[in-house]
Amino acid sequence: MERLATSRGVVFTVAVVAALLLQTFGAAAAANCSARCGGISISYPFGIEAGCYHDGFNLTCDHSYRPPKLFLGDGTIEVLEISIPSGTVRVNSSSVTLLPAAGAPSSVNSTSKYHTWGGLRRGGPFFVSPEKNKFLVLSCSNVQVLLLAEDNSTVNACATYCPPAPGKGQPYQFPLNKECSGIGCCSAAIPKGYTSYSIQVQPPGNVSEFDADSSVYIAEEGSYNVTRLIFETVPTLPVLLDWVISNSTCSKKLLATPASACRSSSSFCQNYTSFAYSGHRCGCSAGYQGNPYVVNGCQDIDECAHWELHSCYGTCVNTPGAFRCQCPHGTYGNPSIEGGCVKNKNSSQGLSIGLVVSGGSILVFLALGAPLVTRSIKQHRAEKRKDKFFKQNHGLLFQQLVSQRADMGERMIITLAELEKATNNFDTTREVGGGGHGIVYKGILNLQVVAIKKSKIIVQREIDDFINEVAILSQIHHRNIVKLIGCCLEAEVPLLVYEFVSNGTLEHHLHVEGPISLSWDDRLRIALEICTALAYLHSAASRPVYHRDIKSANILLDESLTAKVSDFGASKFIPIDQAGVTTAVQGTIGYLDPMYYYTGRLTDKSDVFSFGVLLVELLTRKRPLAYNSVDGDSLVLHFASVVTEGVLADLLDPQVMKEEDGEVQEVAALAEKCVRLNGEDRPAMREVEMILQNLRIKRKQAARDATSRRYDGDQFSDDMSNERDIEELSMQYTVEEEVFLSERLPR
Repeated sequence: MERLATSRGVVFTVAVVAALLLQTFGAAAAANCSARCGGISISYPFGIEAGCYHDGFNLTCDHSYRPPKLFLGDGTIEVLEISIPSGTVRVNSSSVTLLPAAGAPSSVNSTSKYHTWGGLRRGGPFFVSPEKNKFLVLSCSNVQVLLLAEDNSTVNACATYCPPAPGKGQPYQFPLNKECSGIGCCSAAIPKGYTSYSIQVQPPGNVSEFDADSSVYIAEEGSYNVTRLIFETVPTLPVLLDWVISNSTCSKKLLATPASACRSSSSFCQNYTSFAYSGHRCGCSAGYQGNPYVVNGCQDIDECAHWELHSCYGTCVNTPGAFRCQCPHGTYGNPSIEGGCVKNKNSSQGLSIGLVVSGGSILVFLALGAPLVTRSIKQHRAEKRKDKFFKQNHGLLFQQLVSQRADMGERMIITLAELEKATNNFDTTREVGGGGHGIVYKGILNLQVVAIKKSKIIVQREIDDFINEVAILSQIHHRNIVKLIGCCLEAEVPLLVYEFVSNGTLEHHLHVEGPISLSWDDRLRIALEICTALAYLHSAASRPVYHRDIKSANILLDESLTAKVSDFGASKFIPIDQAGVTTAVQGTIGYLDPMYYYTGRLTDKSDVFSFGVLLVELLTRKRPLAYNSVDGDSLVLHFASVVTEGVLADLLDPQVMKEEDGEVQEVAALAEKCVRLNGEDRPAMREVEMILQNLRIKRKQAARDATSRRYDGDQFSDDMSNERDIEELSMQYTVEEEVFLSERLPR
């Protein structure tokens, strides 16, 4: 009889057995290293015996089962499949049996049910995959189920409802489908980077008691049938875990040392980081397959063995990491299509005559012209590759976008050769960071320091995001929006070139260790600059643009701490005659408009909400995603409550309290309006801009008045300075735009 795991309160936990870990290929491939357990293949960095695995990748093969079963670590989590190429492990996960609230934290409502799920080791190497798993709840108790992170902050939630039964004692009527619709079943996305979760079940409204007869899973998407889960008892479902080599990142030094995990010469290293972990993963280079974690583990793919998959209908010649396809001798044409090579009927006769008549001359010509011909062929192939990538990266679309201004088109299209020279062939030492849509390199182009963004993954979504960013930035000119210089579409991975903003991000400057961060003056000015940029995008650009991902990490600062809004990969053009669009949800949890998240309806008020969260972050110096109050509230909910209760000082950054001069209450009230749940209750971004302008002018005027009391004859200079402030803050718009925009403000 099978032995089942008996841990009732914990779905799975990982305990890593301390051992002396040898990380050489010899150890990983030694004869005493097991290659299989049951029907599952095992290869480095995974292993069973000591010395056969990388730190954190030890496995247990339990032979008490027939056939044997494989487990992570000390034998708690059953392994179903290991994939080296995709960096995943498929494991078995039990459904949660909900327990009474007796063991719940004090922050949990007494009417709720509370349960803990998880137990993977913090920091890795294993994490629940956010893209491939779902948080799944089956219940007819009409309950709301919250998914809490390790710090007890709410990271997602869903609610179920069951229609009344047709008669007493009769079963509920469920819709027979394979997806969760909210009736008897609800699902939600899994956030990135967590290893364990808590599950809190709450009753609807003010119900004092409720029956939490619910089943909760965290399961691989597509592995379950909702109808079967409702009507049958399903004790386990598979979960897909991502894994990385923890606590080390890619660099030339790393790849050259024995501590590197990428051991094959035909492999590459890619960094994976989040707020919860950092590490890297290895992969085989293009044209190779196998295991990059062992020496010679990546083997050349013989494309010619499956020529039909690579559309080669001529003579196929395999080369390391690639192949050549050419027409057979005596034929010409296109070998990439069936019947594309046509026999040259006159080739033999012409060749014979040519050899007889001018054999010597031909030999001399071949000897002298061969290098030129070879170079010409290489150049021709390179040009064809560039044309291919240009079309793949929507180059024709980009030409249409800039066709109305020929000077812009000539200036913005940059060749690959120029960027390779600017970055020393994209040397890793030139990397200066990266956002959600690419890696950023620092380079010098035409004697100007520039930032060059290179997409991480060659998939249609990334290419579309890239073209979206180019389309938006090419039509936007604003001092507080990062300036687009040009783009290159000739490479396999599209490249974007924009001005280099040298002083890091607002997140970096705000969340420093120690009591002193950005001054209140700087915070207020930066908030106004961001707001001015967003108001321009919403109201004054040729077509309205909604950013969709406003957060402190996407605000760059130059040497004078001037704010520059960046990362427009998720932004959206809005038709002039529409107030919003319905689209797939994109953004960052913690800053994301809840109405947009639940409805998919994107409006200008979605950016207003994100900006309001940013204002709260500037006031409190607390991270929106990581913060959780003693009552379990998020930063936004806690902030709204302290503003309502008049105890704002309990949450404010002490530095702000010390430096502010009466403005903070008005800024807090403005932030509270911006983060209201109903979008219609939020102010327009232009209205927010005007309020912040007035607050900053009043603050500067108060400072000048305090100074002028000690001096005579300064009134004229004060008035002139005040006028300069107003001119500086309003110089983004023409007179006509100012009149037009003021008419659109609510009266």
